[in-house]
Amino acid sequence: MKRILLILFTATFVSNCTTVKNTTARVNSGNYDEAIRISLSKLKKNPEKKGKQEYVLLLEEAFAKAKQRDTDRLNFLIKENQETNLEKIYRTYIKLEQRQKRIRPILPLKILSENRNANFVFENYDDELITVKDKLVSSLYEQSNYNISNATSKAAYRAIHEDLKYINELKPRYKKTEQLMREIHEKGTDFINVLLTNDTQIALPIRLEDELTDFSTYDLDDFWTVYHTSSQPNVNYDYEIQITFTEINISPESIRERELQKEKIVKDGTKFLKDDDGNFVYGEDGEKIEVDNMITVRSTYHEFNQSKAVNVTGRVRYINLITNQVMDTYPLTSEFVFDHRYATFTGDRRALEDDLYTYTRNRAVPFPTNEQMIYDAGEDLKNRIKQIIVTNKF
Repeated sequence: MKRILLILFTATFVSNCTTVKNTTARVNSGNYDEAIRISLSKLKKNPEKKGKQEYVLLLEEAFAKAKQRDTDRLNFLIKENQETNLEKIYRTYIKLEQRQKRIRPILPLKILSENRNANFVFENYDDELITVKDKLVSSLYEQSNYNISNATSKAAYRAIHEDLKYINELKPRYKKTEQLMREIHEKGTDFINVLLTNDTQIALPIRLEDELTDFSTYDLDDFWTVYHTSSQPNVNYDYEIQITFTEINISPESIRERELQKEKIVKDGTKFLKDDDGNFVYGEDGEKIEVDNMITVRSTYHEFNQSKAVNVTGRVRYINLITNQVMDTYPLTSEFVFDHRYATFTGDRRALEDDLYTYTRNRAVPFPTNEQMIYDAGEDLKNRIKQIIVTNKF
């Protein structure tokens, strides 16, 4: 037991020494925030323990150096007086404030060897943050309006939308930001017309057409893409997805039949053992020896297999309506097979394997109609169309 405790103590001591060294190395290399993160994690529980004194000292040192570095950086950026520095200044103030918020909950921290509390000089950055945020928002808003007047592509509008979204996060309902976001969103959106065409000689079930063009069930949510399955007036479509069925083949109704003669040796009760002369055989106890009575059973098995299949082929074509060119074409194919088995038998049921006997519980059923067969193939068609669109988004 003492040996186990010694091993555990040694392992803990070595681990703690390693962590202290790593944290010290981060302070020495200027990675102050990582040193603060490690120290805070170690001081989260029982920060007053003597064994954690090194982390208190490291936290004090790392905070002071991080604050000095960021303050020096701020002074330089402010003195440079460049509008492009506003974002950096704002982010630096945020960093200074958040660093203080992370440390404040565990204060005060005692430094036992010096009989004092660790020294953390906190500042109130509220006024500076409000001032620089106002300047930043105003600058970004002005730049966004300039970019809007010069935007010529959807990619440009999408980038502007991100800037406006950021402005709205910094200062909700600032001027016309939300209105501009709605306008820019429409300008940056790809509008896609979906056209379903049946070039076969067989009509598609109306229910299937509705389901194939109900894109709300395809889970294709995309902020910058809108699918319309019927053309909308006053919408300038960028692309068209043409779903075309070129061939529908339906096989004739078929019933295949097979007959099997089955034979098996099975136990049929017991009997008394006899020798070759027909005399009973007795055991050592003087009793007749009883053995399994094995007999051969036979059965005639008739199996019927009802089958009917439908095969649907077509294509999904992507059209760029701006250039009126075909972008890509993807084959579309699906097959649905109706297969039903039933069977009868004469003779002894025990001659049949269980899998064969299962079919004798079935009965003949009506064949599905052609319309039902095509509809049953529809679920697979929906999945294939969805896969094509998900894999090949605009």
